[in-house]
Parts: sequence; structure tokens; C-alpha cells
Amino acid sequence: MQSSRLLGIGFACAVLAACDEKAAVPPPLQQVRVVAAAETRYQPGAEITGEVRARVQTELSFRVSGRIVDRKVDVGSHVHAGDVLARLNDTEQEADVSVARAALESAQAVVAQKTLAFDRAKSLLQSQAVPRAIFDDAQKELLSAQASLEAAEAALATAEDALSYTELRAAADGIITARGIETGQVVSAAQSAFTLAHDGPEDAVFDVFEAFFLDGRPLNDVEVAPVSDPAHDVHAGIREVSPVIDGKSGTIRIKVGLQDAAQWPLGTPVVGKLRASQRDGIVLPYTAIASAGGEPAVWLVNPQHHSVSLRKISVGRYRQNDFVVTSGVAAQDLIVTEGGKFLKEGQAVAWEGK
Repeated sequence: MQSSRLLGIGFACAVLAACDEKAAVPPPLQQVRVVAAAETRYQPGAEITGEVRARVQTELSFRVSGRIVDRKVDVGSHVHAGDVLARLNDTEQEADVSVARAALESAQAVVAQKTLAFDRAKSLLQSQAVPRAIFDDAQKELLSAQASLEAAEAALATAEDALSYTELRAAADGIITARGIETGQVVSAAQSAFTLAHDGPEDAVFDVFEAFFLDGRPLNDVEVAPVSDPAHDVHAGIREVSPVIDGKSGTIRIKVGLQDAAQWPLGTPVVGKLRASQRDGIVLPYTAIASAGGEPAVWLVNPQHHSVSLRKISVGRYRQNDFVVTSGVAAQDLIVTEGGKFLKEGQAVAWEGK
């Protein structure tokens, strides 16, 4: 009985010893693919969608209020400088012109009468037939009549101007791109009636997010192409950069001056390729990025100990197929690009790659 018990204890010790020997066997190395970090020059860029607009665009409006009785053009109409675009009811202005013209004719008649009286008083004074006081009175009345005539002429000119303001005319050759009035509508002075895009130079207008400007103004050369035909691109220069940020969209407006050879209709959707100055950094593929507490990181291989460690990094720019590291890794560091999803800090690895 005692020998059986000793045999069982010996068997258990043998099993435990075998387990200890099995536990002492190191686990297999995790296979990963790596790339050696190398400094390179990269050029930040962005493709922004915009549209073609006239370089000069004018908001046209009446200078007096009234009711629209005639609208001659619509959106898309091509007009020439001086063309009548719309008319207001001018009954009141016509009456004012008639009254002003009648007042002018009356003032002219008075001046003619006072001139004759002055000439007669002057002749009589020279012959000493009348006293000096009569001549002075005639001269004063003539000067007063002449002043009244000038006021009447000014009043007529003002009335005629007011009458001309009932016609809205094109300020230049161009295309009507927007309309804000309709026949029968009562409009106020300075209310926008039409938007006129002047013939001549055109711009490609882009609204660029302010983040693109954190590193400075983009390069002057911009590659512009229609969305429908990217192969027909042109190189154009930045003509204007808005000094303020749009409060609603958080964008900055850029106007690129198009060459005459472009010949794209107004409103054509275009894509502009903007580029910034070249910079130094370390470019890594997207497969290399990991996370350390919600912050970007990479797995760094220690070639001496054949182990990995998680290293936080600063990303300067995310691009289409890769990202740019500005700090956290150095040139020649081995960065895990494949097989890093299940790695642990200090885990032994075997690697292949550059």
C-alpha cells in the first residue's frame, strides 16, 4: 500500500517536471515586415474644386424706387454697354420734367424782360435822363432773374436725371448671371436687379481650407483643369488671396488668373492643384501607423534585442497613400509596416524587408 502511494507521488513529480520543461520553451517569434525610415523631401499639395468666374462682376440696381414695367433680359443674356435692361414706371418723373421745363421757360422770359429793362436804364443813365438809383435797381433785378434761370436749369437737369434713372442700363459688355427682379415688382433704390459678368479676363475661384495655409502661402503656379476633362489642364498664377477667413465655411478664397487660351464658359467646374514649398520629413506607408492611447504611433524594432516598442510620433501631414512624420523617429529606424496589429510591448520578432 505504501509502495503504491510512493509510486503515485513519483509519477506526479515526473509530470510536473515535464510541464516545467515545456513552459521553459520560448514562444515562436512574431514575423513582421519592416522598412528603414529615411529622410526625404516632400511637397504638400491639395486638389480643390472651384469654378470659372468673370474677373469683373457688377451688381446692377436702380438709383430710384418704383414699379417695374418692363424687363428686357434674363439670366444668360449677353448685353452691350448702354443696353436697356429694365424700366420703371416713369409717370411721376415725366411730370417732374414737364414742371421743371415750364419753370425754365418762365425764368428765361423773365431774364429777357429784365435784360431789356437793364439796357434801357443803362442808356437813360448815360444820357442823364434818370438817376443812378433806377439803373442800380434794374441791375439787381437782372442779376436776380439770371440766378433764378440758373436754378431752373439745374432743376430741369435734376428732373431729367431722375427720369433717366428709371431705365437700368448695362455698365459694360457682358453676360447676365443673376436676376433679382420681375415685371410688376416694386423695388427700392439700390436693390440688386441683375448681376453682370463683364466680358474679358476670367478667374478660377477656389475656397481653400485654412489648414492649408498653416505652413505659408501656396506656390504661385497652379494647375487648373475642367472636372469633365482633366487632360486639358493649364498652368496659371495666383492673382489674389483673400486676407480674411470666411466665418461660416472656415475657408480662404483664392483667385487664379486664367489665360485667354482656356476659353472655358462661366460657371465651368474646375479642379486646381495647389502646392506648397518642399519640406524635409520621413514618409511612411499607412500600414505603419498604430495608436498609443489614441495618439499616432509606430512599432519600432530594436535590432539588438530583436524586440519591438511602441513609439509616439508627430504627423505633419496625412496624404493619399502615406503620411509624413515630423518627430518621434529618426533616419534608419526600423518601422513595422506589416504584422503589427497583435504586437505587444517588448515582444520578440523576426523581420524581413528593407
